[in-house]
Amino acid sequence: MLNPMRKTVIGLVIVMLGAVAAAAASEVTGPPPSTKPVYLYKTTFVRAAQGKLLDLIALYKDRMAAIEAAGDVRPFWWRHTQGDQWDLMILTPMGSYVEYYAKGRVARRDKAAAAAAAGATWADFARKLDACSSWKEDVFVMGPPLEFVKKAFEGTAYYHIEIFVSLPGKQEELFKEREMENVYAVETKRPYNMIFVRDSGASWDLYTLGCYRDIKHWAVGEEVSKEQRAAAAQKAGFKAPEEIGPYMRTLIDFHRDTMGVAIK
Repeated sequence: MLNPMRKTVIGLVIVMLGAVAAAAASEVTGPPPSTKPVYLYKTTFVRAAQGKLLDLIALYKDRMAAIEAAGDVRPFWWRHTQGDQWDLMILTPMGSYVEYYAKGRVARRDKAAAAAAAGATWADFARKLDACSSWKEDVFVMGPPLEFVKKAFEGTAYYHIEIFVSLPGKQEELFKEREMENVYAVETKRPYNMIFVRDSGASWDLYTLGCYRDIKHWAVGEEVSKEQRAAAAQKAGFKAPEEIGPYMRTLIDFHRDTMGVAIK
């Protein structure tokens, strides 16, 4: 028969193992069924006007409720902590232009917005957004299937985006290089970075987005030996880990790195 102390210890171990299993279950550790971008998203970057960041976040929170009430998928979003000039990234699932801008679906969004609160039409939202933001940018992108993106965001609270403008004619090779880096990442026990490719809008050619449990998960990862890293690089198509960054830079005009946190 177990004594009370031993029961307590065993109970704590079970709880901790459950937490680890839950974290592992929500972490994307491999590619989607096809790495070809198949689903349309609207990516919005917004910089708050001076002193208006909390107002900007509150405005988008209210808008999220209207979006869900209309039957649309709630956008994924997070807040910048360091990196580029913007404060918020909003990733809105669309599926396709035809689906998203179908008359019936637009009507449902208008109806849901009007029902949410007085002065909550989309035109009112745009005016309020103008009042509490100083810069906005939209880029429509093709990316992984929606369910894959949902899974990537589950249980995560820290994010890293790398966004690129390629050299002329290097877009396809840059996409391939991003896929190669994903092979290396997965082989070295890092989460898979989702790849999104420009369809229209701002001048960016593509970006990768990594979702992590916290900053430690992003910065440290798991212990991997030098030999394991070398083998992973070769499996991905690189000669050595040290060549990954320099090769990527032969394909781009410029890029930006931005890190951030979940919005509660």
